[in-house]
Amino acid sequence: MHLLYNIGIHSLGFVMRILGLFSEKSKSWVNGRKSIFQNLPSTESKNVIWFHCASLGEFDQGLPLMEIIKKNNPDCFLLITFFSPSGMQHYHKRDHLADHVMYLPLDTVKNAKKFINHFKPSESYFVKYEFWSNYIFQAKIIHSKLYNISGIFREKHRFFKWYGGFFRKTLHSFDWFFVQNEKSKNLLKSINIECVSVSGDSRYDRVIDNKKKVTGDPKLDDFCNGEQVLIIGSSWPADEKNILNILNATSIKAIIAPHNVDSNHIKNIINKLTCKAVKYTKYQLSKDSVAQVLILDTIGQLSNAYSYGKIAYVGGGFSGALHNILEPAVFGIPVIFGPKHHRFPEAQAFIDNNFGFSIENQKDIEDALVKIENDLDSYQKRANNFIEENTGASQKIYDKITSS
Repeated sequence: MHLLYNIGIHSLGFVMRILGLFSEKSKSWVNGRKSIFQNLPSTESKNVIWFHCASLGEFDQGLPLMEIIKKNNPDCFLLITFFSPSGMQHYHKRDHLADHVMYLPLDTVKNAKKFINHFKPSESYFVKYEFWSNYIFQAKIIHSKLYNISGIFREKHRFFKWYGGFFRKTLHSFDWFFVQNEKSKNLLKSINIECVSVSGDSRYDRVIDNKKKVTGDPKLDDFCNGEQVLIIGSSWPADEKNILNILNATSIKAIIAPHNVDSNHIKNIINKLTCKAVKYTKYQLSKDSVAQVLILDTIGQLSNAYSYGKIAYVGGGFSGALHNILEPAVFGIPVIFGPKHHRFPEAQAFIDNNFGFSIENQKDIEDALVKIENDLDSYQKRANNFIEENTGASQKIYDKITSS
């Protein structure tokens, strides 16, 4: 099976090179790995601690633990690797303490040996998922401690299938799994992995940290004018189709932060609105405060915007790529989102704790808005309590690692 895995890895590299001829993202994936071993930093005599993150979301999950580790081990060399270009292209927008950030070379035996023998990490952390077998086996050979943090497992994963023996062997190389929920723990135990504990999702720690860093914004202050408004975060066309109709038919004051801030997309949103709307980049203090809708046509304002909200609608739930619903909830905001959220356990947790609303159409959104408005204080209190109860995962992980 290891042979078949290695053939699959080489095939992945070949396919990505072909796709790179047609896709900018695939091209970045390929080009970012060219000559990668010629630019490695010297880590001789340094204590290297390695975090692998599939993309930017996993980087956010790992950041709170990275900060705790660096605080307690200031001389350690913090190494971060990404699989996806979105991680490499945007990690610099986060405050971080990494000493070196790079693409993870393709998981061939040769690359894994060269990478592990160069860095010799004393501890290796795989965030959430992406278990690259050759890297894991090579790290185990040099006695690196292997940890999975904020892990999430489902029955459909290959580890739990009849053909998953090789992949189960990969998981059995780990020293400990810190998973998000009991279901994941039980699934691991079903394949005889006992080194597992439920620590929760470290993204809760991350959004708490982000909340502390939020600052006022003159344009948002002026537009909201003391009111709490509807925040529409990371919206896609499928989301906007419903929500824009509602804004046109009501006087609800709203801030829209589209996932795609391309000028044509922004223009399309404005054209579909019959109420007065203004772009953030064109906003004039005092003069534009009468607008009903403010459109954030820049990147980086959404976290600030959530601090002005009373209700949030978060996009991506019609495609199965739901965006971060923890960001608004940390401000005590009830959250509305689309129906395809099964890959996001926090969505079901929000629903179960009665401050999250899964919708399928415009009427569902209208009903949710009315329901929330009629009992806003209770929904906000439940959101605040839930976030508070779920913080601390990163400290739990660190305490367990350092006590063992």
